[in-house]
Amino acid sequence: MRTKQELGAAIRRVRRAALVINARSRRGRQHYERARARLVESGFDLLGTYPVDRPGQLEESLTEAVGLGPDLLVAGGGDGTLSTAARLLAHRDVALGVLPLGTTNNFARTLGLPLDLDAAVAVLTGGKVVDVDLGLVGNLRFANHVGVGLSADVMASTPPRLKRLGGRLAYPATALALLARHRPLRARVRAEGREHEFVTHQLYVANGGFHAGRPITADANADDRLLVAYPVGGPHRRELLRDTARNAATGHRRTLGDDPFLAVGQLWLETDRPAPVEVDGELYGETPIRIGLDANALRVVAPADSADR
Repeated sequence: MRTKQELGAAIRRVRRAALVINARSRRGRQHYERARARLVESGFDLLGTYPVDRPGQLEESLTEAVGLGPDLLVAGGGDGTLSTAARLLAHRDVALGVLPLGTTNNFARTLGLPLDLDAAVAVLTGGKVVDVDLGLVGNLRFANHVGVGLSADVMASTPPRLKRLGGRLAYPATALALLARHRPLRARVRAEGREHEFVTHQLYVANGGFHAGRPITADANADDRLLVAYPVGGPHRRELLRDTARNAATGHRRTLGDDPFLAVGQLWLETDRPAPVEVDGELYGETPIRIGLDANALRVVAPADSADR
């Protein structure tokens, strides 16, 4: 494995890259040709380009792209796409380049990346290689979060067309439709020798610093060796709505030391009944689950002034 500095130098000097864009993401189909053109104009030697437009094709295309031997794998899409790319590139001598073309773009926001396509390409030419943590649920790595409860039902129910047309509003619209018949969970989180219990419709365990396109807290990030577990509201539906709005409005002013956040390195999560689990917007299974960290597992191109542990 080259050092981060050596890999960054190779990207700047040789510019061997591959491009995979999820054309099924919110802006992927619209921006594929433009993204490819901007990368070529920026001097990248694109060893392969892959517009993915069929379910199940993403991982196959990413694997084929890595097999071409690039120093940089540029992935365009939403958080699900980037989480899939992150899993594939964990502990490899290849950096991930991010083109945020999804709905909420939490991973890109956590890294401090611009959401404009041209500006994101500029980071690939002028940024630096850093390494960030990935979460682990069972043996599955994830970039952003694990959601237990209502969010998993939302992921299963939100139509792709609604996501493309409504953007971030697609998820709360679907959640409101489901909430009327949703039952709260009694969730127990065991971590660092202590047990915490929550009665809630929704529990998240985050690795990154953003959720639903908004900051979780001012000091959460993907390079701090911490997971952040937190419920959204209590047993009453109105509390879920209240806390969802509160988190969106005040996350940037809160810290990991505030209630109800639990900042830990690993945890065990169980619920009073098997509850659906989603991992970075994809259905995973049911509780109980163990969640941990794979520290500094992923190399990614971030802005030149990014902090790096």
